[in-house]
Amino acid sequence: MSEWWTYRLSDFLLFSPRTYYRLFELYNAAIWPGQIAAIVLGIAILALLRAPGRTRGRVISAVLAACWLWVAWAYLWTRYASINWAASYFAAAFAAEALLLIFVGAVGGGLSLAATADRVRRAGVGIFLFAFAVQPLIGPLLGRPWRQIEIFGVAPDPTVIATLGILTAAARTRWELLVIPLIWCAISGATLWTMEAPDAWIMPVAMALALFLAGYKILLHRRRAVLESGARAT
Repeated sequence: MSEWWTYRLSDFLLFSPRTYYRLFELYNAAIWPGQIAAIVLGIAILALLRAPGRTRGRVISAVLAACWLWVAWAYLWTRYASINWAASYFAAAFAAEALLLIFVGAVGGGLSLAATADRVRRAGVGIFLFAFAVQPLIGPLLGRPWRQIEIFGVAPDPTVIATLGILTAAARTRWELLVIPLIWCAISGATLWTMEAPDAWIMPVAMALALFLAGYKILLHRRRAVLESGARAT
């Protein structure tokens, strides 16, 4: 028996890249025309990001929760579990994130969007736009068939990155909503890197950027609090 330190990540991969991407092809065929509904939801979120009002954060949270719940059941539980035994745990995590978005964001109103278009909010919107409009095109541009496209709202990776964008654009850093998306970035990035996928860099870069912007936002809030307390003291 080989020593444990002699194993590589590829030794734990339960499927080939061909099987992995073929699963997306079968999934897309099975849920069509659900992709159109997902695109409409993405456009609705973009419209809400530009619209005034305090309830937009609640509505966006509800839409994101529906997407996470759909991915948990339709892709992870129903299909990905057929090639990866850990997918049932991933599905549970996605369902948990959906519940958090509902109770923290939609019901509790904890996902209030920044009122001003500062650099962090613009970065968050940019991350969402990348996941919604750019990330689905990367696979086909790298040579994968269009039938294997991964779209926000129905595929896990663009849904996770889009959520990170919305959480970045929020007025406050909500760590309870960030934990599961960040963990998925690490898991998916490791999977794609093990498969030697050319787009394996996307998920870890998204994770690092979201962490950086979350920390930067906290520093900005602390700086503003200090300045406001100093102004009141004078």
